[in-house]
Amino acid sequence: MKTMTAARILAGLALAALIPMSGCMIFGIASAVGANIEKGKEIEVLAKYRGLENKSVAVLAHTDMRTAYEYPTALPNIVGNVANSIQKNVGGARVLDPRYSVSWMHQNPGWPTTPLADLTSELDVDRVVVVDVYEYRLNPEGNSFMWDGVAGANIGIVERDGIDPDSYAEEFQIISKFPDMEGIGKAQAGPREIEIGLQKTFVDQVSYLFYDHIEAKYPDRGIRRK
Repeated sequence: MKTMTAARILAGLALAALIPMSGCMIFGIASAVGANIEKGKEIEVLAKYRGLENKSVAVLAHTDMRTAYEYPTALPNIVGNVANSIQKNVGGARVLDPRYSVSWMHQNPGWPTTPLADLTSELDVDRVVVVDVYEYRLNPEGNSFMWDGVAGANIGIVERDGIDPDSYAEEFQIISKFPDMEGIGKAQAGPREIEIGLQKTFVDQVSYLFYDHIEAKYPDRGIRRK
């Protein structure tokens, strides 16, 4: 009897000793799952600039000569896709055909130095969205075997009816990166896939400035008002 009682006591102590450990493990697992769920949440993000609504709009983009030479399709693609996104998602926006905008840019190579007020009058629109791309690359500096795409730009909005038409009514800075993980090399993806991914990420971020949208609660991106 004493032996059985002692065995029960030992078993009870062993069970009691296991309970806190199991509780900690469950709590740890639950915390990890909760963190992943929280990280994967989506939220509604309001537009940072609503001045394109019910307005005529033109989209222009420029960069330095070296970048334009190395990536000749970058600016036309950015102009076209940002324009299409604004047309599709901004209420009442009437966007100038991006093909005309790109043609006008080529015919007027000195347009970046044109007074801002003249841009709206020459294009005959209420608003001009200027995308000044100051960085655009697919590889890290000095390493052509790995992919580390970055697109950085200052975004300025010209208002024809603004208080000062020769100054930007609003300015933002955007930095996009693609891919969003390290260690991706030429064995895993080619330059076309990386550039398409980078442009898609960049165009989304630029366009999101102008309309309410849903995005990840904790996005790995940089957008800030200047």
